[in-house]
Amino acid sequence: MPHFLTCDVFTDVRFGGNPLAVLPDARGLSVQQMQQVAREFNYSETTFVLPAERGGDRRVRIFTPAREVPFAGHPTIGTAFALAMLGELGIVAGPRTVTLEEAAGMVPVEVRPRPEGLWCELRAPEPLALGATYPLDAVAPAVGLAAGDLRTDRHLPCIASVGLPFLVVEVADLGALARSRPDPGALQRLAGSSGGVVDVHLYVRTDGPVDLRARMFAPLDGVSEDPATGSANAALAGLLGSLEPADGRYTWRIAQGVEMGRPSLLEARVERRDGIVVGVWVGGSAVLVSRGTIEV
Repeated sequence: MPHFLTCDVFTDVRFGGNPLAVLPDARGLSVQQMQQVAREFNYSETTFVLPAERGGDRRVRIFTPAREVPFAGHPTIGTAFALAMLGELGIVAGPRTVTLEEAAGMVPVEVRPRPEGLWCELRAPEPLALGATYPLDAVAPAVGLAAGDLRTDRHLPCIASVGLPFLVVEVADLGALARSRPDPGALQRLAGSSGGVVDVHLYVRTDGPVDLRARMFAPLDGVSEDPATGSANAALAGLLGSLEPADGRYTWRIAQGVEMGRPSLLEARVERRDGIVVGVWVGGSAVLVSRGTIEV
């Protein structure tokens, strides 16, 4: 019987953040069984840890309830945290880097102790890639808003990716963010015109204790709303870094999951040189919730 751990990621408070199930030794499981287990947990993602094949420390496969994905942020952070909690990274008395082999590439994760517990930061496996932009009259209905609720003076709704693509949309204010609701039919039509991209990441700039507030909808992936999405916020940070007027290092504190009652905090940063975003990182805390075995 495979063992599992569950943890809440991008939070230091149990029952906040984004829940994740980790099977730290998935040897012997078929792809079909992995998908069944992910559907049984019904979290936004479940990870399956396997021996390394390409020179990293572990191979990790990531499944939503509907499909396998090549990269995702909170599963990567949570898997590194789980391995550390199991003692598989040794004693973490200072910064320790573990490299996870994912379908999108090699993902280094730095694990370091903080007063509130272990904190993990990943570097995105792919360079920033910006894709097509989309008209407001197609995007707004897909998230239950009017065209006037979207902000376009900085950028149009566009595809952004650092390993997993998202349609990134800036909304006008916190009220619009709170009112937004995914429309699966409109999202399906939008996916047909966006090369199959079905996950929408909304954000708004704030003047409070965080720099950005965000929500991510992926109902066509079996996730109506995600409380903390590292890969989406990494793509968002890459996009914002590309829009800055000068080279340098930029950081953002991002709150997500507030509307769901699972508040999350993500810390994203980018480095830009010669007008190009050369690195994107996203990090946060995690807490252990449960351990057990699962029948397969």
